Amino acid sequence: MTEDFSVRPTKPLTSEQRKARDAARRADAEQAMREHEAAQKAFHANREGLKALRLAREKAEEEARSGKRPIDTR
Repeated sequence: MTEDFSVRPTKPLTSEQRKARDAARRADAEQAMREHEAAQKAFHANREGLKALRLAREKAEEEARSGKRPIDTR
């Protein structure tokens, strides 16, 4: 039993269909870029906050080692 898996020729798009398809693709791409930029801003803000906390912790540990101030052990 032999099956024919040939591809059906696609129906050519009209000018209006192409314009609609292109507009939809463009809108999807713009939305994806907005989401990506928002995610990047959130990531960088979180990273900067964590960096500030780490630097403050390291400074407190260094001061505690040098005898200036005890470490807050909460």
